[in-house]
Amino acid sequence: MIEVVSSSSPAFSLAGSVVTIGAFDGFHRGHLRLIEEARADAMQRSLPLVVVTFDQHPLRILAPERAPRLLMGPLMRRTLLESLGVDTLYLLHFDRERASQSPTDFVEQVLVATLGAAAVYVGENFTYGAKGAGNVATLVEHGKRRGFAVRHLPLLTVAQANVTTSLDPEMPVSATLIRALIQEGHLEEANALLGHPFGLEGGVVPGDRRGRTLGFPTANVAVLDEYVKPPDGVYAGFTLLDGGRYPLAISLGTRPMYYPGGGARLLEVFIIGYTGDLYGRELLVYFLAKLREQQVFDSEEMFRHQMTLDVDAARALSERWPSQEQ
Repeated sequence: MIEVVSSSSPAFSLAGSVVTIGAFDGFHRGHLRLIEEARADAMQRSLPLVVVTFDQHPLRILAPERAPRLLMGPLMRRTLLESLGVDTLYLLHFDRERASQSPTDFVEQVLVATLGAAAVYVGENFTYGAKGAGNVATLVEHGKRRGFAVRHLPLLTVAQANVTTSLDPEMPVSATLIRALIQEGHLEEANALLGHPFGLEGGVVPGDRRGRTLGFPTANVAVLDEYVKPPDGVYAGFTLLDGGRYPLAISLGTRPMYYPGGGARLLEVFIIGYTGDLYGRELLVYFLAKLREQQVFDSEEMFRHQMTLDVDAARALSERWPSQEQ
């Protein structure tokens, strides 16, 4: 079971650990490679593996108007990291004080005093401290003085990710690239670069219950506006519930069948094979592929027939997708 710790918890400290640090928005394949190498080192040293990242994107404090939408929520992040064998997720509280912290203070307070780092894994473009004054070279020097090893990995390119795509093969895999792919509707390319399915999460809230009258009762998932979302449409996906993995038929959009003038943009899911009560629970919604655009049908009977086809397609796609360990 992964332990999630905030830097605002002063009682927390480790006598030794292997650490990997980064913004880690979405935990794409470059990040996963970093975690994999750090995990192997941690196992060899018989030390816990710690992932260090911020509790919010720094731009939300420094320049809110430029803050990007996020690729992953906290529950999905925790679920993924637990599946990767991470022992502790250490969340640095980011505020103005953190933004002004010197590189030396960051190393002394976080890596040495709190985490007891024996080795630190970062990407080659890693920076830290006020205005990014620290970099890989300065971190190596800190490590020599304070007794921890530093391993820095080059950025992963699209070609090295070994995925089928029309993108420039020399382009680095990045959260910015993946965010753009999702927003433009290139979901399968985004998933390939992530190394796991993109997903949204939120609490299940009451809806208009129209799905029940059609024979497909849906759960309405309230997703915060700060997260990236794909274009409107009907998607295949899956969720993780009560120790099981269930296929999903997903609708994201304004429901033009019933609100031709434009209704609220909602995320609704039909959970195939699940009958439990979900109100008030947090739901993970993983997106695999787009099935079709949202449509207006001539009758509810035609709509019901299409929903049957959507459910069959979603079930088949979910069953073909490699089993998710998270």
